[in-house]
Amino acid sequence: MALTAIIEEHGGPEQFKLVDLDVGEPGNGEVRIAHKAVGLNFIDVYQRTGLYPMQLPHPMGMEAAGVIEAVGEGVTHLKAGDRAAYASNPPGAYSEARIMPAAQVCPLPDGISFEEGAAMMLKGMTVEYLFHRTSPLKSGDTVLFHAAAGGVGLLACQWARSEGITLIGTAGTDEKCQLAQDHGAAHCLNYRSGDWATQVRDLTGGKGVDVVMDAVGKDTFEGSLDSLKPLGMMISFGNASGAVPPFDIGILGKKGSLKMTRPTLFTHISDHETCQEMAKNLATKVLLGDMKINIGQRFALSDVAKAHEALEARKTTGCTVLEI
Repeated sequence: MALTAIIEEHGGPEQFKLVDLDVGEPGNGEVRIAHKAVGLNFIDVYQRTGLYPMQLPHPMGMEAAGVIEAVGEGVTHLKAGDRAAYASNPPGAYSEARIMPAAQVCPLPDGISFEEGAAMMLKGMTVEYLFHRTSPLKSGDTVLFHAAAGGVGLLACQWARSEGITLIGTAGTDEKCQLAQDHGAAHCLNYRSGDWATQVRDLTGGKGVDVVMDAVGKDTFEGSLDSLKPLGMMISFGNASGAVPPFDIGILGKKGSLKMTRPTLFTHISDHETCQEMAKNLATKVLLGDMKINIGQRFALSDVAKAHEALEARKTTGCTVLEI
């Protein structure tokens, strides 16, 4: 049996219930993993609220790290006793142990702690595909990154710095802006204290940025488009402030023949080899010291509702983990 956080109805953090679930044995292509730490992400909030509907009741959580207890037939890249981490469907990471499809579970190097592994996979592989797989980026390019002091944002700041990419961040307080700059942002704008889109233009000599990476959604969408140079790429990869409302696609032409995409991590990691390569690229950055995993908050599994309250209220910095 494993203590597991589930929801039976969509809604607020109060919907969480802690139950004991039978874990069982892994089948073909599966592993059983005993969790040591679990990561929290905004996709967990979207699933809990029903923005991303789920068939209920359902365990929650998309990311964790721990030790492989058993492997099913056909699993060759992992064995019992291995340290491992993942960020993958199906939800169920808010638990002491679970059965997982093995294809998206990745070896965790000894030099990376379980907490770091649990905190880095979803956010770090998101940064990997944003910088390496969505739009060609090279040293000297300029990126606007919203919520630069959040879990994904602090990793993006470090990734950009390690590759010679100028990152302009936004955040909601001067303290968060300083945190982003401490992690590698060239500039960070407090979006509560002025017209940040105009400030982005000023910082780029009126040209605009090559790419916008926007997980905020509704509140930043128009300003993000106004921050791009002609032929620039708008990457919308989240909805922290709510979904982007319908818009006239012709506006992309009027604002400079802009490009726009709405990628997901899960498309990228659906292929086993690609997933493992992305995880290796991320681990290499961490092991080389190019990226430090900033764990700003820790909660017990039993306090998962409190963790969600803090995440939704934007009272967190860096990554948040549940300790098992």
